[in-house]
Amino acid sequence: MVVTIVAVALALLLALWIGWRVISDRRSLPCPTSLAWLLENPLTGSYHAAVLSRLELSPGLHVLDAGCGPGLLTTAIAAAVAPQGRVLALDLQPGMIARAQARAAKAGLSNIDFLVAPLGRGSLPASQFDRALLVTVLGEIPNKIAALRELRSSLKPDGFLSITEVLPDPHYQSMRTIAALADQAGLRVRNQIGNSFLFTVNLEGIPGA
Repeated sequence: MVVTIVAVALALLLALWIGWRVISDRRSLPCPTSLAWLLENPLTGSYHAAVLSRLELSPGLHVLDAGCGPGLLTTAIAAAVAPQGRVLALDLQPGMIARAQARAAKAGLSNIDFLVAPLGRGSLPASQFDRALLVTVLGEIPNKIAALRELRSSLKPDGFLSITEVLPDPHYQSMRTIAALADQAGLRVRNQIGNSFLFTVNLEGIPGA
């Protein structure tokens, strides 16, 4: 009986993943606020440590957490760049921003700003950030080129954009896809870490692009 229940549950999860992947290929479908609890699991926590180590954080940096969701990485980044550094947590869903704000308040962090906005529509300040990150977010964005161009413009001359992708995320983007999109947006690969199942690509602006 237990084996049957587990098998049915796994089959349902697989069907949900396939359905979400198919729909995501046709339209933007970010994780809804009502399912934010799915992001708060041991698997997510295990790869977040790797993401943080690849950002080369230090006190005083200004960081953009684009597509911050419920703020799982936002608070850790804010703590790493405190006290002089700041984080801008951006998400297009007000419910996710509310969760991120509650998490920041619980952690006692005051160096985080919040913005409800989509990427690619000119909401970000120019030359403001030392780091920007997209963690399993790029595939959710309808106009990826416009978003990447805006992110490039928001970086300081020596800053970089860090993109992390993880399987089996339904919005997963391959290394090859990201490199092609980056080139169209005036970005180039600074370094890449990991493998096809979990990787980070750090991008920097191409001078004169």
